[in-house]
Amino acid sequence: MIAFEDQTTQEKTPCLVVDAEAFAANVKAMAQVLPGLRLRPHVKAFKCTELARKLAANGHTAFTCATLSEVAGMIHAGLGADLLLANETLNVEQMRDVVALPGRVTIAVDSPETIAAAAAAGVTEVLIDVNVGLPRCGCPPGQAGVLADVARAAGLTVRGVMGYEGHLMMVQDRVEKTEKVSDSMALLAQAAADVGTDFISAGGTGTFDTNTVATEIQAGSYALMDTHYATLESPFVQAIWLEATIISVNTESGYVVADSGLKSMGMDHGNPAWAHGKVWFCSDEHVTMAPADMSHWSVGDRVRLEPAHIDPTIAKHERMWFIENGAATEWPVDLRHW
Repeated sequence: MIAFEDQTTQEKTPCLVVDAEAFAANVKAMAQVLPGLRLRPHVKAFKCTELARKLAANGHTAFTCATLSEVAGMIHAGLGADLLLANETLNVEQMRDVVALPGRVTIAVDSPETIAAAAAAGVTEVLIDVNVGLPRCGCPPGQAGVLADVARAAGLTVRGVMGYEGHLMMVQDRVEKTEKVSDSMALLAQAAADVGTDFISAGGTGTFDTNTVATEIQAGSYALMDTHYATLESPFVQAIWLEATIISVNTESGYVVADSGLKSMGMDHGNPAWAHGKVWFCSDEHVTMAPADMSHWSVGDRVRLEPAHIDPTIAKHERMWFIENGAATEWPVDLRHW
């Protein structure tokens, strides 16, 4: 495995770098628990068809998407065998363009309005999205059966149900998490029974091994990880870093400044981490850090930061660099847009 600054790239900074060995370890660890179609990787976490191609080669050939552009990008990349848009949309024109492409696309719906939009766009398959405790999208569990009838009356095939227990992803105590996930999924299981289906899509990296009800899990962050998910006990390791260059050193005050910052990282989960010191703060184009050993660092040195939230961090970049056996291969971040 690449050790932080031991093998830096020669690319312009700030840039994203992926350690091939760590990535492979994460893919293997997930496949041991959720092989094949038990996992529907969520491409919103990495937004890169080259990475998705690696997952497909490992048997994970069905994917979750968050935007219609992600769906279209996956189909154009030849990865459209089974795509789920796990998000409601009223954009009939864009939906129509996507479902006309040569792939299998299922759309999440949670209201008569989203059902009508899907039908108008020529969608053929939907999932009923059910609110299982996270105050976001999803119909009340008791309405799932009724909405399924509405969808079928509109000529749609109701493939199953989905729910997202996102409010439970970061519960630290495993016993507490298992109990709460079970309660949340009991709502989804009843909704599935009301709909008349045994197809249940749910979950994420934080509940991949505690959600035993869903027939498929929509995890994505596990492949690359971030400091937020790293606080959980899991087999997944950090596989992506934001590489930056030290552009200023203040020996009197004991800090260095690198050419990264708010415009290159998702900051909603806090500051990034640095293995060799403490991150003081991030500003627009700078990150200020206090090294544990000030004498080790000079202007021009490369540093690697661990992002706190991987999804929005990747969305700020046009490419990432896959580092394998000391060589860097460019992976376009080609699923960035809406």
